[in-house]
Amino acid sequence: MALWKTIALIFLIEKMKKQYLASILIISCFLVNAGISFAQSKIAGSKVSGTVLDQERKALDFATISLLKAKDSSLVRTAVSDLEGNFIIKDLPGGEYILTASMVGFVKSRTEAFSVNEANPVKNFPQIIVAKDSKMLGEVTVKAIKPFVERKIDRMVVNVENSIASAGSTALEVLQTAPGVTVDQNDNISMQGKQGVLVMIDGKQTYMSNADVANMLRNMPSSQIETIELITNPSSKYDAAGNSGIINIRTKKSNTVGTNGTFTAGAGYGDNYRANGGISLNHRNKGINLFGNYNFASMNRGQYMIIDREVSNSSVKTFFGQEGGFLRKNDNNNFKAGLDLFLNKNNTIGILINGYHNAGNELYNNTTLIGRSFSQPDSSVIAVNDGNSRYKNMAYNLNYKSVLDTSGKELSFDLDYSRYNGNEKTLYDNHFVNFNGPDKDPSYIKNSTPSFINIKALKIDYTMPLNKTTKFEAGLKSSIVKTDNDFRFEQLNGGTWENDIRKSNQFVYDENVNAAYMNLNKQFKSTSIQMGLRAEQTNSNGNSVTTSKKVDRSYIDLFPSIFLNQTLLKDHDLGISYSRRIDRPSYDALNPFIFYLDQYTYNQGNPFLNPQYTNNFEFSYNYKKTYNVSMNYSLTRDVISQVLLPDTAKKALFQTNENLDKQTNFGLTLNSPVSFAKWWSSSNSLLLFYLGFRASDLHGQELNNGKFAWQFNSQHKIIINKTLSAEIMADYRSAMQYSTLNISSQYGVDLGLSKTLMNKKASIKFALSDAFNTRKQTITSAYTGLNYNLVQKNETRIGRISFTYRFGKSEIKPERRRSTGLEDEQRRMKN
Repeated sequence: MALWKTIALIFLIEKMKKQYLASILIISCFLVNAGISFAQSKIAGSKVSGTVLDQERKALDFATISLLKAKDSSLVRTAVSDLEGNFIIKDLPGGEYILTASMVGFVKSRTEAFSVNEANPVKNFPQIIVAKDSKMLGEVTVKAIKPFVERKIDRMVVNVENSIASAGSTALEVLQTAPGVTVDQNDNISMQGKQGVLVMIDGKQTYMSNADVANMLRNMPSSQIETIELITNPSSKYDAAGNSGIINIRTKKSNTVGTNGTFTAGAGYGDNYRANGGISLNHRNKGINLFGNYNFASMNRGQYMIIDREVSNSSVKTFFGQEGGFLRKNDNNNFKAGLDLFLNKNNTIGILINGYHNAGNELYNNTTLIGRSFSQPDSSVIAVNDGNSRYKNMAYNLNYKSVLDTSGKELSFDLDYSRYNGNEKTLYDNHFVNFNGPDKDPSYIKNSTPSFINIKALKIDYTMPLNKTTKFEAGLKSSIVKTDNDFRFEQLNGGTWENDIRKSNQFVYDENVNAAYMNLNKQFKSTSIQMGLRAEQTNSNGNSVTTSKKVDRSYIDLFPSIFLNQTLLKDHDLGISYSRRIDRPSYDALNPFIFYLDQYTYNQGNPFLNPQYTNNFEFSYNYKKTYNVSMNYSLTRDVISQVLLPDTAKKALFQTNENLDKQTNFGLTLNSPVSFAKWWSSSNSLLLFYLGFRASDLHGQELNNGKFAWQFNSQHKIIINKTLSAEIMADYRSAMQYSTLNISSQYGVDLGLSKTLMNKKASIKFALSDAFNTRKQTITSAYTGLNYNLVQKNETRIGRISFTYRFGKSEIKPERRRSTGLEDEQRRMKN
């Protein structure tokens, strides 16, 4: 659908749901009027301008200029100097003023008092000299070391680049150490016990399936990551996807002037080896910022799994004892390049290209003993699965940002295109052994699953400060996604591979989402309110070409949000928030093809999945902007849940996704940094939560379960001397219940040691993850009539060494990050 139809959508929704929108607009108008009423009359043609220079008479760009009232030094207006050090502040009311110019590492400069009136409406300062502060620079170096976990007003920030124990690991492994985040045996990511997380990279939606997002993170080295942001209750500015919130992974980008770069190299070993390396380069001057990076990783990792289960058919019981493991080898190439052109002080245009080329192979060996008891098998199936995969993704972004005036009005747009190609090929070699008679003939099966995804998106955002305490935001977005999955199931008969049309399937899925949002933020003396409304129209078509089955959907939804923050006393802050969210099924979950582990264990998609809707409520309390307690409650309808169910006809166990009636979640989170000494600091978090599921009819049975659980994370940093520091990270996750699964407790300890070298330009880090090799998972059935016990142990105890060297200039400049239009869509595909 063309973008102009998005605008028509707003009027359509306004007509359909007048009462709701009217309420928002009435409150918005009240807040706007409350702020505007304090405005003063301005003098025509009034302005204050000048140029900020350092002691060597060189221009200082990005210095903060503050216009203060001379009487009481209260703030009137702020500005930022441009690349030539110039600034201008227009449209001022008459009065006595003072100007200050400040910048990190410099002593604040202050002018004499001056007047702006009808007789003298213009004031110019040809040279405002700002001197360097060597003492301040030293302090900045110390303060720049951030804690592992920071709690901000609307999100939790995990500072990965400051973690020693995370060195040499992958993004998926780092996520498992983040407070409140878990990754299950199938690499499904949960936050506060709930699945349905929207994973973003640099504010950019990934548009990938859940499996592909996990694969991408598994192949992304931690050396690329600067921070991980955990946003449990996003505002209307964000896409409405993600019922449990947003995980935004911010990658590193140099923010320095001149030419500079970073080189990294590392190696590790557990049961298998791994190695990684990368380089990032940045060149910045007054007119351009050119940047790029490349990272390579070669990783081998293993997994061991045991499944014991019992199948009842009439009066006969059959026991299956399944034991196996796999070795997965991956070679991953990730790259990014970009250019920002500073057209003038108010306008910037940029291009960004990023992508990956990943390849891997996986060898799985599995033996299943079958009989009337576990101790007396009468037959077995020996399965050897040999698979290889190739994933390629290229994403292109064109962006523009314009600062329209000195009051802070901004307009930005992003145009995105992304193309993804993936292919998995697996050869299944099954041998059947009969302990009491002749063996069956072996079975040879071959699967091929090529996938193609094309994504186009356009996003426009507008920001307009109405006055010093009121800001209005609005935006439009339109995305078009087309996926094509052609699953081929072939069987070897008489030496010839034959395609089985009953099990092969081509699945084409088209989706168009058009969205519009508005946010209003009002700041009172000790209270801030933000209200927003997002409207999204979805048009989708799922087409199983082979079976001639189509599923068409078209629907419109409203997603309101409101945030209220109140400062009670100097060190005490309260926050209350509400938002409505949606989760659309991932592309691979909709594809009805069957993926086999062996003939008794398989996975199948569900093309009839509906989107799920969540209402999120959160209450928070902050003490001294450091200690935080938050309570949350959410109710999800038509929750999309991964379930393990029995196939009684085949005596098999299969995994699929189903819409359950509802999911209920409430929890309590505590975050507390503790400093035991000047050389010993820690970040600690505790999550207590309840998670419940209900389905009136799940394959003929009622599901009604729930359980309280808790998770604890503690990170300790110990400074041994000026160049040597150590880190200890520990986590514990209690037993919990998720849908049809009972999941055991899990715990582990990670260790790290870091040494800076070459006048702090280089560092070497040693890390040991899961030092006591305790992280394993046991799963049993919470579904009546299904009896199994699954034990899974990944390769988690890994020793790593990494080396980092930084070269070039290091004068700090503010970086420019882009939050592109590809944010929700890319998380729903594979890499």
